Amino acid sequence: MKAFARFAWSVLAYNLAVVVWGAFVRATGSGAGCGKHWPMCNGEVVPRSPALETVIEFTHRATSGVALLLVVALVVAARRTFPPGHPARRWAWASLGLVLVEALVGAGLVLFGWVAKDDSAARGWVVAVHLTNTFLLVGAIALTAALAGRARGLALRGHAGLTGALGLAAGALVLTGASGAIAALGDTLFPATSFAEGLRQELSEEAHVLLRLRVLHPFVAVFSTLALGWAARSALRARPDADTRAASFAVLLLAGLQLFAGVLNVALLAPVWMQLVHLLVADLLWVALVVLAATALSPPAGAASPAGARPGDAPALG
Repeated sequence: MKAFARFAWSVLAYNLAVVVWGAFVRATGSGAGCGKHWPMCNGEVVPRSPALETVIEFTHRATSGVALLLVVALVVAARRTFPPGHPARRWAWASLGLVLVEALVGAGLVLFGWVAKDDSAARGWVVAVHLTNTFLLVGAIALTAALAGRARGLALRGHAGLTGALGLAAGALVLTGASGAIAALGDTLFPATSFAEGLRQELSEEAHVLLRLRVLHPFVAVFSTLALGWAARSALRARPDADTRAASFAVLLLAGLQLFAGVLNVALLAPVWMQLVHLLVADLLWVALVVLAATALSPPAGAASPAGARPGDAPALG
């Protein structure tokens, strides 16, 4: 089980790297590097004499393909390691479904031309959906790893207050991520030369819809930080053990770091490197919240199952 958990965490780390590179593709305007071709790149399997933007886009496609293969391997490993009904098996299968959706959304962005300098409202909504699915994918892989040593999954019954706090924090963080994806797209398409100019862009009566949505992100982020603080406090009150304390500390630390990164991103006028850091911290914060939920809502490793219950039976989830 330890070997499986290490492999699952490695798959997660690789997927996070792919996500950050995908943001680099968007931030550098390289999304059209392979033209409107998918899965081919400019009509070729491997582009010859490619331009820099083609190299950037093709690298993302290649690494995304490896990510899919790794998730397939994760499912195979879960089936060989755990019995039917084990939560790690179910979350591994969920990861496979979500990585396929991720590929389809990415293909849709290319085939519909929602890349490079396209500033359509449709692209904004699809980018938000893409980020949401990415969160779900990363969360599923994290749960696969975190629940590898726990046969009963997440026990929700009897923890209504904690479940509510964690659910609110998760929903707020997803909304923050989605609005952040739209804000980042606005930064890429409508760069400002100063903070004052950026504010004028957002408040103008003729402002593009992406700019109007960008102004909402900081407010959602502050609410998300408060919700995360409440979730961490609720988890500590419900289960004050060492693992929960560590997970709660990670959530609080990353929430503070993310808020600081957001302020710095605005102050520096969203340079590409800062956008990537901001996204990576957001993903790590999401993973920390998922691990906190797995720690606080699942029985301790080695805990006996209720009489007559099989691994993964209700009231456990996943």
